[in-house]
Amino acid sequence: MDVKLKQELYPYQKVGIAWIEATGGRCVLGDEMGLGKTAQALAWLKLHPELRPVLVICPNHLKINWAREMEKWLGKGEDYELLYGTKPYLPVSRGIWIINYDIMKSWTDLFVKHPPKVLILDESHYVKNSKALRTKAVKKIGKRCPHVIAITGTLSVNRPVEMFTSLNLVRPDHWPQFWQFAWRYCDPKNDGYGWDLTGASNTEELHAVLTHTVMIRRRKEDVLPGLPPKQRNVVPLEIDNRDEYFHAAHDFLDWLREYRIKDVTEVKQVEALTKVEYLKQVAVRGKLQNLKDWIKDFLQVGRKLVVFATHHFVIDELMKEFKDVAVKADGRDNNKKRQQAVDSFQEDPNVRLFIGNIKVAGTGLTLTAAQDVAFVELGWSPGEHDQAEDRCHRIGTKSGVVQCWYLIATDTIEEDIAELIDKKRQVLASVLDGQHEGVEEKSLLTELLTLAMEKWKNRLK
Repeated sequence: MDVKLKQELYPYQKVGIAWIEATGGRCVLGDEMGLGKTAQALAWLKLHPELRPVLVICPNHLKINWAREMEKWLGKGEDYELLYGTKPYLPVSRGIWIINYDIMKSWTDLFVKHPPKVLILDESHYVKNSKALRTKAVKKIGKRCPHVIAITGTLSVNRPVEMFTSLNLVRPDHWPQFWQFAWRYCDPKNDGYGWDLTGASNTEELHAVLTHTVMIRRRKEDVLPGLPPKQRNVVPLEIDNRDEYFHAAHDFLDWLREYRIKDVTEVKQVEALTKVEYLKQVAVRGKLQNLKDWIKDFLQVGRKLVVFATHHFVIDELMKEFKDVAVKADGRDNNKKRQQAVDSFQEDPNVRLFIGNIKVAGTGLTLTAAQDVAFVELGWSPGEHDQAEDRCHRIGTKSGVVQCWYLIATDTIEEDIAELIDKKRQVLASVLDGQHEGVEEKSLLTELLTLAMEKWKNRLK
Protein backbone atom coordinates (compact mmCIF):
# COMPACT_ATOMS: atom_id res chain seq x y z
CA MET A 1 0.00 0.00 0.00
CA ASP A 2 1.61 3.22 -1.18
CA VAL A 3 1.62 6.00 1.41
CA LYS A 4 4.12 8.86 1.63
CA LEU A 5 5.59 9.20 5.10
CA LYS A 6 8.67 10.88 6.54
CA GLN A 7 10.08 7.49 7.60
CA GLU A 8 10.31 4.17 5.76
CA LEU A 9 7.93 1.43 6.87
CA TYR A 10 8.93 -2.20 7.29
CA PRO A 11 7.19 -4.66 4.94
CA TYR A 12 5.14 -6.20 7.76
CA GLN A 13 3.91 -2.71 8.72
CA LYS A 14 2.64 -2.19 5.18
CA VAL A 15 0.73 -5.46 5.57
CA GLY A 16 -0.77 -4.05 8.77
CA ILE A 17 -1.95 -0.91 6.97
CA ALA A 18 -3.53 -3.08 4.29
CA TRP A 19 -5.31 -5.01 7.06
CA ILE A 20 -6.78 -1.83 8.54
CA GLU A 21 -7.97 -0.84 5.07
CA ALA A 22 -9.46 -4.28 4.37
CA THR A 23 -11.47 -4.16 7.61
CA GLY A 24 -12.81 -0.70 6.80
CA GLY A 25 -10.91 0.87 9.68
CA ARG A 26 -12.53 -1.37 12.30
CA CYS A 27 -9.91 -3.73 13.66
CA VAL A 28 -7.47 -4.68 16.41
CA LEU A 29 -3.76 -4.06 15.90
CA GLY A 30 -2.32 -6.71 18.19
CA ASP A 31 1.39 -6.76 17.25
CA GLU A 32 3.89 -7.28 20.03
CA MET A 33 5.26 -4.21 21.76
CA GLY A 34 7.98 -2.49 19.75
CA LEU A 35 6.77 -3.46 16.28
CA GLY A 36 5.33 -0.05 15.44
CA LYS A 37 1.58 -0.27 15.87
CA THR A 38 1.31 3.52 16.24
CA ALA A 39 3.11 4.02 12.93
CA GLN A 40 0.68 1.68 11.17
CA ALA A 41 -2.35 3.51 12.52
CA LEU A 42 -0.89 6.89 11.55
CA ALA A 43 -0.02 5.65 8.05
CA TRP A 44 -3.63 4.57 7.54
CA LEU A 45 -4.81 8.00 8.70
CA LYS A 46 -2.44 9.53 6.16
CA LEU A 47 -4.25 7.53 3.46
CA HIS A 48 -7.56 9.04 4.57
CA PRO A 49 -7.24 12.80 5.17
CA GLU A 50 -11.01 13.03 4.77
CA LEU A 51 -11.45 11.12 8.04
CA ARG A 52 -11.03 13.98 10.50
CA PRO A 53 -11.35 14.65 13.33
CA VAL A 54 -9.69 11.63 14.92
CA LEU A 55 -9.82 10.93 18.65
CA VAL A 56 -6.89 9.03 20.15
CA ILE A 57 -7.44 7.81 23.70
CA CYS A 58 -4.31 6.54 25.44
CA PRO A 59 -2.70 6.23 28.88
CA ASN A 60 -1.53 9.57 30.24
CA HIS A 61 2.16 8.69 29.93
CA LEU A 62 1.77 8.08 26.19
CA LYS A 63 0.12 11.37 25.16
CA ILE A 64 3.38 13.12 24.35
CA ASN A 65 4.60 10.01 22.57
CA TRP A 66 1.64 10.19 20.17
CA ALA A 67 2.48 13.81 19.37
CA ARG A 68 6.14 12.93 18.71
CA GLU A 69 5.19 9.93 16.57
CA MET A 70 2.91 12.12 14.46
CA GLU A 71 5.72 14.57 13.82
CA LYS A 72 8.10 11.69 13.09
CA TRP A 73 5.84 9.91 10.58
CA LEU A 74 3.47 12.58 9.26
CA GLY A 75 5.54 15.75 9.56
CA LYS A 76 4.60 19.16 10.89
CA GLY A 77 1.66 19.49 8.49
CA GLU A 78 -0.69 17.22 10.45
CA ASP A 79 -2.94 19.23 12.75
CA TYR A 80 -3.27 17.80 16.27
CA GLU A 81 -4.12 18.90 19.79
CA LEU A 82 -3.40 17.44 23.23
CA LEU A 83 -6.41 17.69 25.55
CA TYR A 84 -6.06 18.21 29.29
CA GLY A 85 -8.16 18.66 32.42
CA THR A 86 -11.66 17.77 33.52
CA LYS A 87 -13.37 20.89 32.18
CA PRO A 88 -14.08 20.01 28.55
CA TYR A 89 -13.71 22.50 25.72
CA LEU A 90 -14.18 22.14 21.98
CA PRO A 91 -10.69 21.55 20.52
CA VAL A 92 -9.31 24.24 18.22
CA SER A 93 -7.85 21.56 15.95
CA ARG A 94 -10.04 19.68 13.50
CA GLY A 95 -7.33 17.09 12.96
CA ILE A 96 -6.23 14.58 15.61
CA TRP A 97 -7.26 14.94 19.24
CA ILE A 98 -5.21 13.15 21.91
CA ILE A 99 -6.63 12.54 25.38
CA ASN A 100 -5.97 10.14 28.27
CA TYR A 101 -8.34 7.52 29.67
CA ASP A 102 -8.28 9.01 33.18
CA ILE A 103 -10.28 12.11 32.20
CA MET A 104 -12.65 10.57 29.65
CA LYS A 105 -15.66 10.63 31.97
CA SER A 106 -15.64 14.45 31.97
CA TRP A 107 -15.35 14.69 28.17
CA THR A 108 -17.97 12.11 27.18
CA ASP A 109 -20.86 14.48 26.49
CA LEU A 110 -18.69 16.74 24.33
CA PHE A 111 -17.51 13.87 22.12
CA VAL A 112 -21.01 12.42 21.91
CA LYS A 113 -22.18 15.81 20.64
CA HIS A 114 -19.14 16.20 18.34
CA PRO A 115 -18.21 12.60 17.49
CA PRO A 116 -14.89 11.91 15.75
CA LYS A 117 -14.83 10.00 12.47
CA VAL A 118 -12.09 7.71 13.78
CA LEU A 119 -11.64 6.48 17.34
CA ILE A 120 -8.24 4.98 18.23
CA LEU A 121 -7.91 3.18 21.55
CA ASP A 122 -4.24 2.83 22.39
CA GLU A 123 -3.51 0.15 25.01
CA SER A 124 -7.15 -0.81 24.67
CA HIS A 125 -6.88 -3.24 27.60
CA TYR A 126 -7.45 -0.11 29.71
CA VAL A 127 -11.17 -0.59 28.95
CA LYS A 128 -11.31 -4.31 29.79
CA ASN A 129 -13.56 -3.69 32.84
CA SER A 130 -17.05 -3.09 31.47
CA LYS A 131 -18.19 -1.55 34.79
CA ALA A 132 -15.46 1.10 34.94
CA LEU A 133 -16.49 4.70 34.26
CA ARG A 134 -13.80 5.13 31.62
CA THR A 135 -15.10 2.08 29.77
CA LYS A 136 -18.69 3.35 29.83
CA ALA A 137 -17.49 6.71 28.52
CA VAL A 138 -15.50 5.13 25.68
CA LYS A 139 -18.42 2.88 24.69
CA LYS A 140 -20.78 5.86 24.41
CA ILE A 141 -18.39 7.61 22.05
CA GLY A 142 -17.47 4.48 20.12
CA LYS A 143 -21.09 3.82 19.15
CA ARG A 144 -21.06 7.09 17.20
CA CYS A 145 -17.78 6.54 15.35
CA PRO A 146 -17.73 4.98 11.86
CA HIS A 147 -14.16 3.73 12.37
CA VAL A 148 -12.69 2.21 15.55
CA ILE A 149 -9.14 0.89 15.85
CA ALA A 150 -8.01 -0.85 19.04
CA ILE A 151 -4.25 -1.03 19.65
CA THR A 152 -2.85 -3.48 22.18
CA GLY A 153 -0.08 -6.02 22.46
CA THR A 154 -1.85 -7.83 25.30
CA LEU A 155 -5.08 -9.02 23.72
CA SER A 156 -4.52 -12.58 24.91
CA VAL A 157 -6.68 -15.66 24.55
CA ASN A 158 -5.51 -16.76 28.01
CA ARG A 159 -8.21 -14.64 29.66
CA PRO A 160 -10.80 -13.88 26.98
CA VAL A 161 -13.17 -11.99 29.31
CA GLU A 162 -10.75 -9.05 29.28
CA MET A 163 -10.92 -8.63 25.51
CA PHE A 164 -14.67 -8.53 24.98
CA THR A 165 -15.11 -4.75 25.38
CA SER A 166 -12.49 -4.02 22.72
CA LEU A 167 -14.00 -6.56 20.35
CA ASN A 168 -17.50 -5.23 20.89
CA LEU A 169 -16.35 -1.65 20.24
CA VAL A 170 -14.51 -2.58 17.05
CA ARG A 171 -17.02 -5.01 15.55
CA PRO A 172 -20.35 -5.07 17.42
CA ASP A 173 -21.83 -7.05 14.52
CA HIS A 174 -19.41 -9.93 15.15
CA TRP A 175 -19.31 -9.61 18.95
CA PRO A 176 -22.74 -8.28 20.02
CA GLN A 177 -23.51 -10.14 23.25
CA PHE A 178 -21.24 -10.53 26.27
CA TRP A 179 -22.84 -13.67 27.71
CA GLN A 180 -22.86 -15.40 24.36
CA PHE A 181 -19.12 -14.72 24.20
CA ALA A 182 -18.58 -15.71 27.83
CA TRP A 183 -20.35 -19.07 27.56
CA ARG A 184 -18.27 -20.03 24.55
CA TYR A 185 -14.81 -18.72 25.43
CA CYS A 186 -14.54 -17.92 29.19
CA ASP A 187 -15.09 -21.41 30.67
CA PRO A 188 -17.76 -20.11 33.10
CA LYS A 189 -18.00 -21.72 36.55
CA ASN A 190 -20.52 -21.02 39.29
CA ASP A 191 -18.92 -21.14 42.74
CA GLY A 192 -22.21 -20.67 44.59
CA TYR A 193 -21.69 -16.91 44.91
CA GLY A 194 -21.66 -15.99 41.27
CA TRP A 195 -20.02 -16.74 37.93
CA ASP A 196 -16.27 -17.04 37.62
CA LEU A 197 -15.36 -15.93 34.06
CA THR A 198 -11.58 -15.77 34.43
CA GLY A 199 -11.01 -19.05 32.61
CA ALA A 200 -10.57 -19.82 28.92
CA SER A 201 -12.21 -22.34 26.61
CA ASN A 202 -12.17 -23.06 22.88
CA THR A 203 -9.04 -20.94 22.62
CA GLU A 204 -7.91 -22.27 19.24
CA GLU A 205 -11.30 -21.46 17.77
CA LEU A 206 -11.22 -18.00 19.32
CA HIS A 207 -7.79 -17.27 17.87
CA ALA A 208 -8.91 -18.41 14.43
CA VAL A 209 -12.07 -16.29 14.56
CA LEU A 210 -10.15 -13.24 15.77
CA THR A 211 -7.51 -13.43 13.05
CA HIS A 212 -10.14 -13.93 10.35
CA THR A 213 -12.37 -11.07 11.44
CA VAL A 214 -10.75 -8.26 13.43
CA MET A 215 -7.20 -8.88 14.63
CA ILE A 216 -3.76 -8.84 13.07
CA ARG A 217 -0.94 -9.92 15.38
CA ARG A 218 2.76 -10.42 14.63
CA ARG A 219 5.48 -11.36 17.10
CA LYS A 220 9.11 -10.33 16.84
CA GLU A 221 10.14 -13.80 15.73
CA ASP A 222 7.61 -13.58 12.89
CA VAL A 223 9.29 -10.53 11.36
CA LEU A 224 12.95 -11.01 12.34
CA PRO A 225 14.42 -10.83 8.81
CA GLY A 226 13.11 -7.29 8.49
CA LEU A 227 14.44 -6.00 11.83
CA PRO A 228 17.90 -4.67 12.78
CA PRO A 229 19.70 -6.46 15.68
CA LYS A 230 18.93 -3.48 17.92
CA GLN A 231 15.97 -1.15 17.75
CA ARG A 232 16.18 2.06 19.74
CA ASN A 233 12.92 3.72 20.75
CA VAL A 234 12.56 7.09 22.51
CA VAL A 235 9.51 7.33 24.78
CA PRO A 236 8.86 10.94 25.88
CA LEU A 237 7.34 11.27 29.34
CA GLU A 238 5.83 14.35 30.95
CA ILE A 239 6.96 15.46 34.39
CA ASP A 240 4.58 16.42 37.19
CA ASN A 241 6.92 18.94 38.88
CA ARG A 242 7.25 21.42 36.04
CA ASP A 243 7.44 24.48 38.34
CA GLU A 244 10.23 22.92 40.41
CA TYR A 245 12.15 22.02 37.26
CA PHE A 246 11.61 25.48 35.74
CA HIS A 247 13.16 27.17 38.79
CA ALA A 248 16.03 24.69 38.95
CA ALA A 249 16.81 25.17 35.25
CA HIS A 250 16.81 28.96 35.60
CA ASP A 251 19.08 28.75 38.64
CA PHE A 252 21.44 26.62 36.55
CA LEU A 253 21.48 29.13 33.69
CA ASP A 254 21.97 32.02 36.12
CA TRP A 255 24.93 30.15 37.62
CA LEU A 256 26.46 29.83 34.16
CA ARG A 257 25.88 33.54 33.55
CA GLU A 258 28.02 34.45 36.54
CA TYR A 259 31.10 33.29 34.66
CA ARG A 260 30.52 35.91 31.94
CA ILE A 261 32.72 33.87 29.60
CA LYS A 262 32.69 32.80 26.00
CA ASP A 263 34.35 29.43 26.55
CA VAL A 264 32.60 27.02 28.90
CA THR A 265 35.85 25.08 29.38
CA GLU A 266 36.67 27.71 32.00
CA VAL A 267 33.86 26.36 34.18
CA LYS A 268 35.03 24.10 36.99
CA GLN A 269 34.07 20.59 35.89
CA VAL A 270 33.28 19.22 39.37
CA GLU A 271 31.05 22.17 40.18
CA ALA A 272 29.32 21.89 36.80
CA LEU A 273 28.74 18.18 37.24
CA THR A 274 27.10 18.82 40.62
CA LYS A 275 24.76 21.39 39.08
CA VAL A 276 23.84 19.13 36.17
CA GLU A 277 23.28 16.12 38.43
CA TYR A 278 20.82 18.14 40.50
CA LEU A 279 18.86 19.04 37.37
CA LYS A 280 18.83 15.38 36.32
CA GLN A 281 17.45 14.38 39.73
CA VAL A 282 14.65 16.95 39.54
CA ALA A 283 13.74 15.66 36.07
CA VAL A 284 13.67 11.99 37.04
CA ARG A 285 11.61 12.71 40.17
CA GLY A 286 9.07 14.43 37.96
CA LYS A 287 8.65 11.45 35.64
CA LEU A 288 8.71 8.68 38.27
CA GLN A 289 4.96 8.03 38.26
CA ASN A 290 4.86 7.88 34.47
CA LEU A 291 7.88 5.57 34.55
CA LYS A 292 6.02 3.19 36.85
CA ASP A 293 2.94 3.30 34.63
CA TRP A 294 5.01 2.54 31.52
CA ILE A 295 6.71 -0.43 33.21
CA LYS A 296 3.34 -1.76 34.42
CA ASP A 297 2.01 -1.58 30.86
CA PHE A 298 5.11 -3.31 29.55
CA LEU A 299 4.90 -6.19 32.01
CA GLN A 300 1.38 -6.94 30.81
CA VAL A 301 2.91 -7.91 27.46
CA GLY A 302 4.40 -10.98 29.13
CA ARG A 303 8.07 -10.30 28.35
CA LYS A 304 10.88 -9.71 30.83
CA LEU A 305 12.49 -6.28 31.09
CA VAL A 306 15.91 -4.95 32.12
CA VAL A 307 15.84 -1.41 33.55
CA PHE A 308 18.91 0.78 33.99
CA ALA A 309 19.09 3.84 36.26
CA THR A 310 21.87 5.89 37.85
CA HIS A 311 20.57 7.11 41.23
CA HIS A 312 19.87 4.90 44.25
CA PHE A 313 16.59 6.65 45.05
CA VAL A 314 15.24 5.74 41.59
CA ILE A 315 16.26 2.09 41.94
CA ASP A 316 14.75 1.95 45.44
CA GLU A 317 11.49 3.53 44.30
CA LEU A 318 11.14 1.03 41.45
CA MET A 319 12.03 -1.92 43.69
CA LYS A 320 9.38 -0.77 46.18
CA GLU A 321 6.77 -0.62 43.40
CA PHE A 322 7.69 -3.93 41.74
CA LYS A 323 9.12 -5.87 44.69
CA ASP A 324 7.08 -9.01 43.94
CA VAL A 325 8.52 -9.47 40.44
CA ALA A 326 11.87 -7.65 40.53
CA VAL A 327 15.52 -8.07 41.49
CA LYS A 328 18.25 -5.44 41.55
CA ALA A 329 21.99 -4.97 41.24
CA ASP A 330 23.84 -1.78 42.17
CA GLY A 331 26.95 -0.61 44.01
CA ARG A 332 25.46 -1.48 47.39
CA ASP A 333 25.43 -5.21 46.52
CA ASN A 334 28.45 -7.49 46.68
CA ASN A 335 29.36 -9.78 43.78
CA LYS A 336 27.57 -12.78 45.26
CA LYS A 337 24.32 -10.86 45.69
CA ARG A 338 24.51 -9.46 42.16
CA GLN A 339 24.99 -12.93 40.71
CA GLN A 340 22.03 -14.22 42.70
CA ALA A 341 19.92 -11.45 41.17
CA VAL A 342 21.13 -12.38 37.68
CA ASP A 343 20.43 -16.10 38.24
CA SER A 344 16.92 -15.39 39.52
CA PHE A 345 16.15 -13.17 36.54
CA GLN A 346 17.57 -15.69 34.07
CA GLU A 347 15.94 -18.79 35.54
CA ASP A 348 12.79 -17.84 37.46
CA PRO A 349 9.77 -17.10 35.23
CA ASN A 350 8.16 -15.16 38.07
CA VAL A 351 11.05 -12.65 38.17
CA ARG A 352 10.06 -10.30 35.37
CA LEU A 353 12.14 -7.21 36.09
CA PHE A 354 15.86 -6.64 36.55
CA ILE A 355 16.76 -3.17 37.87
CA GLY A 356 20.40 -2.19 37.72
CA ASN A 357 22.79 0.72 38.01
CA ILE A 358 24.14 1.50 34.55
CA LYS A 359 27.78 1.47 35.72
CA VAL A 360 27.62 -1.55 38.00
CA ALA A 361 25.21 -3.78 36.03
CA GLY A 362 25.90 -2.37 32.58
CA THR A 363 28.98 -4.52 31.99
CA GLY A 364 29.90 -8.14 32.53
CA LEU A 365 26.42 -9.49 33.30
CA THR A 366 24.42 -11.78 31.01
CA LEU A 367 20.69 -10.99 30.99
CA THR A 368 19.56 -12.82 27.87
CA ALA A 369 16.24 -13.85 29.46
CA ALA A 370 15.07 -10.41 28.31
CA GLN A 371 14.73 -9.00 24.83
CA ASP A 372 14.05 -5.47 26.10
CA VAL A 373 16.23 -2.89 27.85
CA ALA A 374 14.84 0.36 29.27
CA PHE A 375 16.89 3.38 30.34
CA VAL A 376 15.05 5.46 32.92
CA GLU A 377 18.13 7.64 33.45
CA LEU A 378 21.08 8.40 31.19
CA GLY A 379 24.81 7.99 31.66
CA TRP A 380 27.53 10.19 30.22
CA SER A 381 28.66 8.37 27.08
CA PRO A 382 27.20 6.31 24.23
CA GLY A 383 29.58 3.52 25.22
CA GLU A 384 27.88 3.12 28.60
CA HIS A 385 24.51 2.66 26.94
CA ASP A 386 25.79 0.38 24.19
CA GLN A 387 27.40 -1.92 26.77
CA ALA A 388 24.24 -1.92 28.87
CA GLU A 389 22.12 -2.76 25.81
CA ASP A 390 24.46 -5.66 25.12
CA ARG A 391 23.59 -7.33 28.44
CA CYS A 392 20.60 -8.66 26.48
CA HIS A 393 22.03 -8.51 22.96
CA ARG A 394 24.38 -11.48 23.33
CA ILE A 395 24.71 -15.06 22.16
CA GLY A 396 21.73 -16.79 23.74
CA THR A 397 19.23 -14.01 23.23
CA LYS A 398 16.01 -15.77 22.28
CA SER A 399 14.94 -13.63 19.34
CA GLY A 400 18.27 -12.19 18.18
CA VAL A 401 16.64 -8.73 18.22
CA VAL A 402 16.76 -6.42 21.25
CA GLN A 403 14.43 -3.47 21.80
CA CYS A 404 16.06 -0.56 23.62
CA TRP A 405 13.67 1.90 25.26
CA TYR A 406 14.85 5.38 26.28
CA LEU A 407 12.28 6.94 28.64
CA ILE A 408 13.06 10.65 28.42
CA ALA A 409 11.52 13.52 30.43
CA THR A 410 10.25 16.07 27.91
CA ASP A 411 11.56 19.64 27.85
CA THR A 412 14.31 18.85 30.36
CA ILE A 413 18.06 18.39 30.39
CA GLU A 414 17.44 14.70 29.65
CA GLU A 415 16.48 15.58 26.08
CA ASP A 416 19.72 17.53 25.68
CA ILE A 417 21.80 14.65 27.03
CA ALA A 418 19.99 12.11 24.83
CA GLU A 419 20.59 14.28 21.75
CA LEU A 420 24.29 14.64 22.52
CA ILE A 421 24.70 10.92 23.24
CA ASP A 422 23.12 10.11 19.89
CA LYS A 423 25.40 12.63 18.18
CA LYS A 424 28.45 11.09 19.83
CA ARG A 425 27.25 7.61 18.86
CA GLN A 426 27.23 8.73 15.23
CA VAL A 427 30.72 10.23 15.61
CA LEU A 428 31.96 6.97 17.12
CA ALA A 429 30.42 5.01 14.25
CA SER A 430 32.20 7.22 11.71
CA VAL A 431 35.50 6.64 13.51
CA LEU A 432 35.02 2.88 13.54
CA ASP A 433 34.14 2.99 9.83
CA GLY A 434 37.33 4.90 9.08
CA GLN A 435 35.52 8.11 8.13
CA HIS A 436 36.78 10.30 10.92
CA GLU A 437 38.41 13.22 9.16
CA GLY A 438 37.55 16.47 10.88
CA VAL A 439 35.79 14.78 13.79
CA GLU A 440 36.39 16.64 17.04
CA GLU A 441 35.79 14.67 20.21
CA LYS A 442 34.68 16.69 23.23
CA SER A 443 33.40 15.57 26.61
CA LEU A 444 29.64 15.35 26.86
CA LEU A 445 29.64 17.63 29.88
CA THR A 446 31.47 20.34 27.94
CA GLU A 447 29.02 20.09 25.06
CA LEU A 448 26.11 20.15 27.49
CA LEU A 449 27.39 23.35 29.07
CA THR A 450 27.89 24.88 25.63
CA LEU A 451 24.29 24.07 24.80
CA ALA A 452 23.12 25.54 28.10
CA MET A 453 25.14 28.69 27.47
CA GLU A 454 23.44 29.11 24.09
CA LYS A 455 20.05 28.81 25.78
CA TRP A 456 21.06 31.46 28.30
CA LYS A 457 22.14 33.81 25.49
CA ASN A 458 18.87 33.23 23.63
CA ARG A 459 16.94 34.03 26.78
CA LEU A 460 18.60 37.45 26.94
CA LYS A 461 17.70 38.34 23.33
